[in-house]
Amino acid sequence: MDTNNLNQLSIEEKRALLAQFMQKKSQEETTANIPPENYQFDCFPEYQQMKRRHENFHENFAANGIVNPYFTVHQGINNNKTVIEGRELINYSSYNYLNLSGSSSVNQAAKEAIDLYGTSVSASRILSGERPIHLELEKEIANFLGVDNSIVFLSGHATNVTTIGHLLGAEDLILSDALIHNCAVQGSILSGARRLYFPHNDWHTLDNILEKQQRQNYRRVLIIIEGIYSQDGDIPDLPKFIEVKKRHKALLMIDEAHSIGVIGKHGAGIGEYFGVDRTDVDLWMGTLSKAFASCGGYIAGSNALVEYLKYTAPGFIYSVGMSSANTAAALASLRVLRAEPERVTQLHRQAKRFLELAQNFGLNTGASKNTPVIPVIVGDSFACMLLSQLLLERGISVHPTIYPAVAEDAARLRFFLSCSHTDEQIDYTVKIVAEELAKIQGNTTISNLSQIENN
Repeated sequence: MDTNNLNQLSIEEKRALLAQFMQKKSQEETTANIPPENYQFDCFPEYQQMKRRHENFHENFAANGIVNPYFTVHQGINNNKTVIEGRELINYSSYNYLNLSGSSSVNQAAKEAIDLYGTSVSASRILSGERPIHLELEKEIANFLGVDNSIVFLSGHATNVTTIGHLLGAEDLILSDALIHNCAVQGSILSGARRLYFPHNDWHTLDNILEKQQRQNYRRVLIIIEGIYSQDGDIPDLPKFIEVKKRHKALLMIDEAHSIGVIGKHGAGIGEYFGVDRTDVDLWMGTLSKAFASCGGYIAGSNALVEYLKYTAPGFIYSVGMSSANTAAALASLRVLRAEPERVTQLHRQAKRFLELAQNFGLNTGASKNTPVIPVIVGDSFACMLLSQLLLERGISVHPTIYPAVAEDAARLRFFLSCSHTDEQIDYTVKIVAEELAKIQGNTTISNLSQIENN
C-alpha cells in the first residue's frame, strides 16, 4: 500500500491494518525457531535413523554379497513351496499352517461370497455393514472355542490395540509377558493404564508382582500372555496363569495368533492343549490370517464382553465390516479344520520331525516344543543373514530375525512348519541348514553385527 492510499484511511482502518501487521510479525517470530525435524518428514530423527540403518546394511551386508531380505516378492500361493523370481523354493517363511490358504474349497467360498455380497460391505456393521456370514463366523468361532460368543475385527493387530485400549484405563494395571507381541504393547499404551512386564513365561514372578502391587490399588488388572510365542515357539503353563489370575481377581487375556488351529488334538488352541475350563480365560484373542487362511482377528468370551465391544469398541464401530471374501475364507477354513482333523495331526507330526532332526544335528532350537514355530538360533546377525541367503541359493526360503527385533546373541532363522511339508523336504532342509551353518561358524572372517550397529 502506497503513502497516498495510507493517508486516505480512517484512524480505525489504520489501527486495524497495524494490528494485522503486528499479528503476522508475531506469528513469524513464534514459528521462526521451530526446526525442520518437527514438520518435515524427511528430517524426522526417526526417519534419519532408519535411513542410517539402511546405509549400514548396504555398506556391511550388500558389500559382502548379502541381499536385503525384506519385502521380497513371492509369486503365487505360499504353502510348503513358494516362488521367488521364478524359482520354486521350499517355503518356511509364511504361516499357512494347515495349507488352507489357496485350497480349492476355501477359494470357492470366497468367490461365492463376493458374488453374493460384493467386494466390500461398504459400511460399519453397526449401521448397514452387517451380513449373515459375519454372524455365522462369530458363532462358529465361539462354538469351536467353547465360549458364549465372539466378535471379528479387520486385522489381528487392530483387534488387540482397540480391545485393550478400550477396556482398560488410567485406574488399571496391565501385566504382560516380556515377549508379548507389539499389538498388545500398543493397546496397553493406548489405554493409559500402568504397564508392567514379567519375565517370559514366569507365572511365579507375576504372582509376586501382584502381591507387591496390592490389588486394591487398581480398578482392573489385566494379564496378557500368548498361546504360542511367535519368536521362540514355546507354550506358557496356562493352568498356573489361571491360578494366579483367580488368586488376584484379575482378567486373563490370551493372544492365540499362532496357537489357534495349531495346538490341541483338534487344533482348538491352548485351552484344548491343557484341557482347561474355557471360562477361566476372560478374553480369547486370535487371528484369522494364519490357520484360518484369511485376514482379521477375533475376541471370544462371555456374552457381556462381546456385546459391550460390539456397541462401543472404536476399532469395530468406526470401521467398515470385514469383507465378504475374508469372512467366507475364515469360515470355510474353520469348517475344513473341524471336518478334517488329520490336518492338525499331520502338522504336529511334521513339526515334531523337524524339531527332533534339528536337535539331532546339534542345532540350537531354543525353547520350542510341540509347536510348528521352530527357531534355529545362530547368535550373530551377520551370520544369520548370510545363512538365510545361502539357504535361498540351495532352494530354501526362511526369513532371518536379527537385532534389534531380538537380542544380538539371539539372532535366528524362524521356521514355520506346515501340514503340507513332506518328510523329504524336512530332511533335506535340516541337513542343509546344519551343513551351511557349520561352514559359516568355521569362517573367522565373519563380522558381528553389534560392531556394525555401533559405527
